[in-house]
Amino acid sequence: MSSSQDPAEIAARLAELRLEHRDLDEAIARLSADRGVDELTLKRLKKRKLRLKDMIATLESRLIPDLDA
Repeated sequence: MSSSQDPAEIAARLAELRLEHRDLDEAIARLSADRGVDELTLKRLKKRKLRLKDMIATLESRLIPDLDA
């Protein structure tokens, strides 16, 4: 992603990532309740959820104006 994105583009991407993060959270909860769950799949979903959280935090920081400006 380029740093020249306007705030509306960043906000739209944030909305997409937050939705995916919430969907993953629900999927992880469902899978965790299943005793026969594939642990590798569950681990991959959790890693993806963490990456999404990091991406969300990065984009949110872009929306905060630079205080030194």
